[in-house]
Amino acid sequence: MSRDDEAPRIEGTRTVYEGWARYLVADVRMPDGQHVGREVEDHGPAVAVLPYDSERRVALLVRQFRTPPCLVDGTSCVLEAPAGLREEDDPEACARREAFEEVGLRLSTLEPVGRVWSLPGLSTERMDLFLAPYRAADREGEGGGLAEENESIEVVEIALSDLAAMADRGEVGDMKTLCLVQTLRLRHPGLFAEQAERQP
Repeated sequence: MSRDDEAPRIEGTRTVYEGWARYLVADVRMPDGQHVGREVEDHGPAVAVLPYDSERRVALLVRQFRTPPCLVDGTSCVLEAPAGLREEDDPEACARREAFEEVGLRLSTLEPVGRVWSLPGLSTERMDLFLAPYRAADREGEGGGLAEENESIEVVEIALSDLAAMADRGEVGDMKTLCLVQTLRLRHPGLFAEQAERQP
């Protein structure tokens, strides 16, 4: 028997809700022949980008209200890298658009980090992650998101040393942002040298 014959197979889906996202129930045939239902949230691909200024050693992030964290424990705002759903075919074009809409940056160079499943147990979202160097002169807009999408986004400039310390203390609660911060630390450790020198 081949490995494919042993793998579960999706034999059909039905839509149970359709709005900003679709919610499906998939009929999965397991290797033993049993059929099980699995819920799926479907809203398409997305991107996230962490802009960093290597001269001033800061990053630009956003702080915004997120309903699920508020529902779970009352968290009012989440600190995140600029991100959004991919409306373009090209993930890099989407990352540049989101950076301008959310933090007012005109990005040129993008450093791909990877394409990852955000929540593979539930969602179809696959996210392209990028790091993006910028300079102060690249900030051409106010950012803050789109009014027509009811986005209330605060732009936050934060020292890379402070961001690293937050990560070490477990205070970066958004997974995509934590992944990008740690990747930046691995790829460009010199940006955090001042922090290392201050430590005893």
